Amino acid sequence: MMTNFKVTRQTPVLVRPARPTPHEMKPLSDIDDQEALRFQVSDILFYKTTFLNNDHGVKEKDPAEIIKSALAETLVFYYPFAGRLREGPGRKLMVDCTGEGVLFIEADADVTLEEFGKEIRPPFPCMDELLFNVPGSDGILHTPLLLIQVTRLRCGGFIFALRLNHTMSDAVGIVQFLMALSEIARGASTPSILPVWKRELMNARNPPKITYPHHEYDHIVPNPIDSDNLVYKTFFFGPEEIFSLRSYLPLHLRNKCSKFEVITACVWRCRVNALQLDPDQEVRVLYYVDARPKFDPPLPKGYYGNVLVTPVARTTAGKLTENPLEFAMELVMKAKSEVTEEYMKSNADLIVMGGRRPNVEKLSSSIFLVADLTRVGFDEVDFGWGKPVFVGLAIGDMQEIHMVSSNYLPSVNKKGEKGILVTICLPELAMKKFVQLIEMTVKRIE
Repeated sequence: MMTNFKVTRQTPVLVRPARPTPHEMKPLSDIDDQEALRFQVSDILFYKTTFLNNDHGVKEKDPAEIIKSALAETLVFYYPFAGRLREGPGRKLMVDCTGEGVLFIEADADVTLEEFGKEIRPPFPCMDELLFNVPGSDGILHTPLLLIQVTRLRCGGFIFALRLNHTMSDAVGIVQFLMALSEIARGASTPSILPVWKRELMNARNPPKITYPHHEYDHIVPNPIDSDNLVYKTFFFGPEEIFSLRSYLPLHLRNKCSKFEVITACVWRCRVNALQLDPDQEVRVLYYVDARPKFDPPLPKGYYGNVLVTPVARTTAGKLTENPLEFAMELVMKAKSEVTEEYMKSNADLIVMGGRRPNVEKLSSSIFLVADLTRVGFDEVDFGWGKPVFVGLAIGDMQEIHMVSSNYLPSVNKKGEKGILVTICLPELAMKKFVQLIEMTVKRIE
């Protein structure tokens, strides 16, 4: 286990757009401003060296200086990020495009990239230092919408950490912003994909009409969370593990299911078994689904708002653990298949009819929330020093929310095989049982 290290931060500053931008009010969509997205989400990217490859050869450059300068230019195009959220009638959120800027922190850490381990895995020590929560900055209203910290490492590498007000963008949207930032950092004058606002495309209909059951918002009898002695682990699912999981399935499912679906079915089933929930307890797995591909005609290229829904697969703990893997597999596939353009519209209508308050109940151990970040493009963000050697969510201290959620991250194992890194947080005894169940199922773990 890695020990703590010292981080020296400079005074946080506000980075404003490099040139004047429109001062206007821009409403968020009804999908954006739902209660379930009114929180901060954080991401972290590790880079290997600060020697910049350019047309004039290789020379040492300061990543904080370059990214800060590129940020001011990028905000000319993405100027709503430099504004502040306000709440209007009916709790409707809108961006006051004031041009006040986003928070930026420059820092140095007394640690090398190698000290994080041959395979960088969360959670990370000193996470609160690698992404410092500037006092008074983490509210939803009237505060900066982005916070970025660039921390130089002793070895010449650096860490890029970002905190985002989730109402502004989903993972696909913020990666679009980061790709624009990285292109400008590498010398481009404009992003290759220009941002598109058009948040009205994700608004409820008039009149609203709920056409689907949305069980993600159903009340569930809460199952208390034992937050004592929490253990956080990561599990690598590469080609061998995926092959092993598929071997449990009948042919008609084996050739049809995705990696995400088979991993989710396995992890959900093992997790419920490890927690030893009452057999009659209802259990659910919810997963964020990017609905962009479901729209016809397609959403405009460059749209960076939230296009997320959380379909739910549900059953009882007894049925999930007593039946073979294909039972969980079919539940997961069925829930995912229900996401359509009409499902998204129905969801927006429900949010508005419920006063924006319908919320996913996250803090019950019988609920499991999955976020797949393997295909959104965080691992392609190149500020000029190559692609990151690790990308993930900025997870530090053990919190109850981690116990009911899991993130799927792009990763590479010791053999150089590409795969999916799955994060799991459970009480110590449940984690021991979970590891045993995973080992029995996939034969080996990293």
